[in-house]
Amino acid sequence: MTSPERAFVQAHLDDLHADLDAWLRIPSISADPAHAGDVAASAEWLAGALRRTGFPVVEIWPTPGAPAVYAEWPSADDAAPVALVYGHHDVQPVDPLELWERPPFEPTRVETLDGPELHARGAIDDKGNVAFHLLGIRAHLAATGRDTPAVTVKLLVEGEEESGSPHFADLLRERADRLACDVVVVSDTGMAAPDVPSAVVAMRGLADAEITLRGPAVDLHSGSFGGGVPNPLHAMAELLAALHDEHGRVTLPGFYDKVRPLTDRGRELMARVPFDEAAWLAGPAASRATAGEEGFSTLERIGARPTAEVNGMWGGYTGPGHKTIVPAEAHAKLTFRLVADQHPGDVGPLLRQWVDERVPEGIVAEVHTPPGGVSPCASDLDSPYTGALLRAIAQAFDTAPDDVLFTREGGSGPEADLVEVLGAPLVFLGAGLPTDRIHSPNERVLLPMLYRGAEAAAHLWRELAAR
Repeated sequence: MTSPERAFVQAHLDDLHADLDAWLRIPSISADPAHAGDVAASAEWLAGALRRTGFPVVEIWPTPGAPAVYAEWPSADDAAPVALVYGHHDVQPVDPLELWERPPFEPTRVETLDGPELHARGAIDDKGNVAFHLLGIRAHLAATGRDTPAVTVKLLVEGEEESGSPHFADLLRERADRLACDVVVVSDTGMAAPDVPSAVVAMRGLADAEITLRGPAVDLHSGSFGGGVPNPLHAMAELLAALHDEHGRVTLPGFYDKVRPLTDRGRELMARVPFDEAAWLAGPAASRATAGEEGFSTLERIGARPTAEVNGMWGGYTGPGHKTIVPAEAHAKLTFRLVADQHPGDVGPLLRQWVDERVPEGIVAEVHTPPGGVSPCASDLDSPYTGALLRAIAQAFDTAPDDVLFTREGGSGPEADLVEVLGAPLVFLGAGLPTDRIHSPNERVLLPMLYRGAEAAAHLWRELAAR
């Protein structure tokens, strides 16, 4: 099967390749101040590419951190809905560099059994997901014979997502009038597998914390004082071990009070997604076993249930040889992934009370929870916008809309800010795969997935207009 949209995409793949190769060579690492100039150069490159594509309005919006890029292509149809595409142009650091098989900012084509891959930092997260829209809108115009899109298309591509989007909510509030829309199309996600057309319908939220336990005023000789004074590292180990009960549930009182339970329909939809647990363990999970909350499948645990994770624990002496001490301090970093109806601001008070009730005598605890956090978000499965998305994806995969599966994204981003500030519903169109090594060395994108993404985007603007 073919379509005018697909024919145009296939005839212009070299344009997509050239654009993406040029963009990926810019090391736009927002977390590293040394790359601030590269992040700015990335914004400039995208602005130029959007102008070449035909967007009549393209602007670079400064923030106290890294710049965002805004573009708008109004539809000639006065009654056309307005769609805002969200993505980001910054990328993760590349450390450890020695684990990369190829230079991370030299895009490299690799032929595999699954098809051609492109290896580079940002290949899918998120430059690839944004770049396919450049080709997609051209395909839409060519296929429909229009001079303007069937819907008004806006893009907002931020430069700090990989640094926690610290200025994004303020930017949304400052520019809310320019960003007003009927639906937000998030292009920072992916699909279940190359041959499984699917759409993300929910993303978890995030709250983080750091715990410091202080014991003696200074490090003490473990021979003279060990066994006689409390050891902060021992206390921290006991504290973190108590974070989950024997059933894998988080032990903070009240943590689950606002959790929206999974419905029978929700569980049935998740169960439709093909999932080979053994292959997942051997591949992207790189783990020896599954673990987590009892009573839920692995897909439910990582997409639809809240979690608490210890990200790091340190204190005392960790250098070569021995330094026989009772350390003065112990530290740990934690993150909590949140699901629908939970709020990141609720986690800090729950954690502080829980720590205070468990700290042994002689240990002083300090719990730091940064303000903000990330709220969870979800699509309305029955909205006309979701219906339009499913039809668009189905056409790109030569299948029926009912065959497009729903997945849930375990990660977190600023999408909830878009809902809160703009008041628009979300749909998710991304071309990433679980095997793309996002945030890891040797990040890649399966190029045929980008081609599908471009075609789906071309269909989406027509389907949204006809919703």
